[in-house]
Amino acid sequence: MAELRLRLRELREENALSQAEMAKKIVVSQQTYSRYEIHTTEIPLEKLWLAEYYRVTTDYLLGVSDKCRGRK
Repeated sequence: MAELRLRLRELREENALSQAEMAKKIVVSQQTYSRYEIHTTEIPLEKLWLAEYYRVTTDYLLGVSDKCRGRK
């Protein structure tokens, strides 16, 4: 799951969003979102809609694939 944390950060930064902004979008605290990126807290499956938000596949987001079809 290390790929997930790296991809979350990469996609957030590419979209010029702060951790606080992303936390607000997915309805968690900034501290919780930060923990997702540093991988001290597992991201719940119900938050994987972030793949749709970033227009990438869940496989890409999870690090299963390097193909990010549909990416902005």
